[in-house]
Amino acid sequence: MYLPQEIIRKKREGLPLNEKEITFFVQGITNGSISEGQIAALAMAIFFQGMSEPETVELTRSMTCSGDVINWSELKDLGPVLDKHSTGGVGDKLSLMLAPIIAACGGYVPMISGRGLGHTGGTLDKLDAIPGYQTVVDIDRFKQVTRQAGCAIIGQTENLAPADKRFYAVRDITATVESISLITASILSKKLSAGLQGLVMDVKVGNGAFADSPEMAEELAQSIVRVSKGAGLPATALITDMNQVLGTTAGNSLEVHEALQFLKSERRDPRLEEVTTALCAELLITGGLAQNGQEATDKIQRVLDNGKALDLFQRMISGLGGPSDFCDIPTKHLPKAQLVLDVFLPEDGYISSVETRAIGMAVVSLGGGRSKAGQALDYSVGFDHIVPIGTKIDSHTPVARVHARDQKDAEMAAAQYRAALSVSQDEPKETKPILKRIVN
Repeated sequence: MYLPQEIIRKKREGLPLNEKEITFFVQGITNGSISEGQIAALAMAIFFQGMSEPETVELTRSMTCSGDVINWSELKDLGPVLDKHSTGGVGDKLSLMLAPIIAACGGYVPMISGRGLGHTGGTLDKLDAIPGYQTVVDIDRFKQVTRQAGCAIIGQTENLAPADKRFYAVRDITATVESISLITASILSKKLSAGLQGLVMDVKVGNGAFADSPEMAEELAQSIVRVSKGAGLPATALITDMNQVLGTTAGNSLEVHEALQFLKSERRDPRLEEVTTALCAELLITGGLAQNGQEATDKIQRVLDNGKALDLFQRMISGLGGPSDFCDIPTKHLPKAQLVLDVFLPEDGYISSVETRAIGMAVVSLGGGRSKAGQALDYSVGFDHIVPIGTKIDSHTPVARVHARDQKDAEMAAAQYRAALSVSQDEPKETKPILKRIVN
C-alpha cells in the first residue's frame, strides 16, 4: 500500500519514482481517491525536480491506460494509423490540410485536437466555425468517419486518457504547465490512447510559441521523440519558426478558408506550404507509405493536384455533421464579420520583425479567442491578407485586413496589429520556416 504524501515527498527530494508508485498515483487521479491538493503538490515537485526518461515513459503509459485505448484492428491491412501534434501558434491551421493529405496518400488520421489556449488558436475552434460540424462524438462515430474518410478531427472524449484531463486541469491553475516531462506525458498519453502507429511532432519556437528559445524547443522535441519510442510509438519532430504568423490568416473562420484554398490549389502561402509538406512527408515515411522525402513530396503533390485530399476533407466534414457542399461554397457557410478594415503603417521600408503573440492576443480581444474558460467565440473575426517579414511596404500598402464586429473593435485591433510590427530601411535576412529535424 502506498501513501500519496510519501510519493510526493520522494519526488520533492529529487528521488526517482518507480513503476508501481507512478501507477498508484495515476489510478488515484483517475478514480478520485487522490485530492487536487495532492495532484498539485506532485506537479510542483516534478516541475522543480523533473523526471527521468523511464519515469516519463511510465507516467505516459499509466495515463494512456487510465481509460479507453482505441483498437484499429479493422485497418490492419488497409494502411497505417498516423497523426501529428503541434505545440501551438498563431495562424496554425496545419491539421486541416495534413489530415486529408495523409488520408489521400493511404494513411488513416484519427486526430484528437484541442481548443485555443492563451494567444494560440485551437483546431477545434476553427472546425466549430463550420455549421453542424461535431467535435464531440463517441468513439464508434469517430472510428466510422476515420474509416470512411481516412481522417477525423475531434476533441478528447471522457474516456480517452481521463487521468491526463484531470492532471492538466490542476496544472493549468497551479503554474505547473511548463514542465517538459509533464508536457511530454500529457501529449503522448492522448496520442497513444488513439491507437497510433506513427507520430510527427511540430514544436514551434519563437515569440509566438510556447517555447520561446531554441534550447527549450529542442529539449521538448527530444523528450517527446525519446519517450514516444520508449512507449512503443515511432515518432519524429520538426522544430518550426513561430516568429511570425503562419500563413496569411489568424482567426477561426478565416483560417478554415485559407486551409480550403490550400487544398483547392487556389492560393498557398510558401511558408505554410513548406511546413505542411515537411510534416506530411515525415508521416508518410514513418508509416511506410514513402521510402524517402522525394517520393513523399511527389505523393503529396499528386493528391493535391488530383483533388483527392479535398474530397476526403469534404467527406470528413459531412461525416461529422457539416454541410455536404461546404468545399464547393464555403462562403455560404462560414460566418462573416460585420466590418472589414485595411491596416496600414505610417512609414516606408521593410517589415523586419513581428511580435506574433501580440497578434494572437489581438484576435482574442476581437472575440476570436477566450479570456476565460467556457467563453463563447466570434468565429468570424481575425486578420487576413497578412504580409510576411521581408515585405516592402509604404503608407499606402495594407499589411493586413482586420475582420471585426464594429468600428471600435476594428480600430483597436488595427492599432494592436500596427504596434506588433517593426519596420527597417534594410531588407531583413530571410529565416527558414523549418529550423531542425529531431529523430531518435
